[in-house]
Amino acid sequence: MRRNAVVAERPGRLGDVLALRRLTVPEPPGAGEVDVRMLAATLNPSDVVTVSGAYGSRTTFPFTPGFEGVGVIERVGSGVPDRAIGRRVLPIGSAGNWQEVKRADHSWCVPVPDDITDTMACFAYINPLTALLMVRRHCSGPVRNVAITAATSTIAGHLAELLALRGVRPIGLTRGTPGRTVADPRLWATVIDTGESAWPERFREAASEEGVDVVLDCVGGAQGAVLMRELSPGGMLVHYGLLSGEPLPPECFAGRAGRRVEMFRLRDTVHTYARERLPELFSPVFEHLRAGRLRSRVVEELPLRRLPEALRGGSGGGPGKTLISCTR
Repeated sequence: MRRNAVVAERPGRLGDVLALRRLTVPEPPGAGEVDVRMLAATLNPSDVVTVSGAYGSRTTFPFTPGFEGVGVIERVGSGVPDRAIGRRVLPIGSAGNWQEVKRADHSWCVPVPDDITDTMACFAYINPLTALLMVRRHCSGPVRNVAITAATSTIAGHLAELLALRGVRPIGLTRGTPGRTVADPRLWATVIDTGESAWPERFREAASEEGVDVVLDCVGGAQGAVLMRELSPGGMLVHYGLLSGEPLPPECFAGRAGRRVEMFRLRDTVHTYARERLPELFSPVFEHLRAGRLRSRVVEELPLRRLPEALRGGSGGGPGKTLISCTR
């Protein structure tokens, strides 16, 4: 059995190292395995970072990227009930969604409820689950003042929606990219452009005398030190990304006045969760999607076979998300 797959042949930029290949799926699925006919997949920063070679210790090239997507189980191996055939699932736990058929362990396949559309399901994993877990874990109880970096990103919009349910309007920080704005300005106390020289003063004023209880940061770099100084005593900076490409400076880890950095990695949570409980982990995400929250704005749809060519031409860099159709 052969199928189309987009392969990263070596570490590097997506536009430089991807190629469309015809690969063979071994026959048949092994014990506990399934073949998932992919319907759609997405492109996320985690894909960009992995293809760059940043996780060299756990990435072997060539490989098929894509951590997020939705598909239908079409074949099962021994130990998997036949009733699984035809079920829509999120095959998580590994890369490999940028292909027509993904061989996956059935225990990593999260069933998708019938009332969740393919597009909604396709984006249900990385950003929504990360946002939900971080808000639950770090923004409950007495937390009232929250700041969010990269405020125009999809996940920042999710965070603002979830905080609004707790009566919190966060301070947003943006990098001033032309044409990028927050999804819903009503959810934010204020939005500050860190490209302006006076942004630290503006942030200090917005934080007020109490300071900020929690910073949710996916940027890193030198601005992290500024944000740490404006934390209230005992406050925390939750670090979950590195869009700047620069690590937080050492002073962020000095522990002054009880201020601390907490690292959040979705992979760590998912890979330590009991497999049989994964549907339970996703259940609140599906509830929010039904309520119209945690939705992703699709700005372009690309057929799988055209993905390498499109990324060479600069697609995938604007606001919103790229939907990859695996059936075209």
